[in-house]
Amino acid sequence: MNVFEAVKQFVTPRQAAEHYGVKVNRSGMACCPFHSDKNPSMKFYKQRFHCFGCQADGDVIDFAARLFGLSVKEAAEKLATDFGINYESSHKSGSRASPRPVKRKISEELRFKQAEQKCIRVYSDYLRLLERWRTEYAPKPDEKNWHPLFVEDLKKQTYVEYLLDVLLSGSLKERAELIAAQGEEVIRIERRISEFAARDPAGRGECRPAARTGTDDR
Repeated sequence: MNVFEAVKQFVTPRQAAEHYGVKVNRSGMACCPFHSDKNPSMKFYKQRFHCFGCQADGDVIDFAARLFGLSVKEAAEKLATDFGINYESSHKSGSRASPRPVKRKISEELRFKQAEQKCIRVYSDYLRLLERWRTEYAPKPDEKNWHPLFVEDLKKQTYVEYLLDVLLSGSLKERAELIAAQGEEVIRIERRISEFAARDPAGRGECRPAARTGTDDR
């Protein structure tokens, strides 16, 4: 077992955060150490962490690397030392893998990581918009025709929260299936958010209601 596998098996992001002085509440939330954060916006899951403010995201090694400004290898070795984890060195003679399979494996993992990060970022941005629309376009007591953006929030917010929960705490299989299924939808939402921001950078302008697709409006 190499240092990366050993650290991920024995140390969770929350354990590392608390070990290095980050206070985590009972709900697994903490003030993000990576940006000026007065209200807890970082969530710790079993194997991942995610900040809904600055979008910092990753596993326990990513957390330590970012916290101390280290490479992922240096961060993994620091965690192993700090938590007393034993592991096998990958520099034994005759143990080098052929470069071509390694390169292909890294490329596949990188593509998945990038797609996963994009899904998390886009759905986090969309969730913040939905929450804003619920407040800004809430109907008055005597108003019969509700604003379409308020209606969109009612239809979509719970579903988007579910998608983020899967992306941040689901199994590898669940995350992979979601990313594959939501690819086109993520692109559409990202484009729509960009158009909204371009029309009104302050976030006070109009945004077209979501176009109806063949998917269920959950």
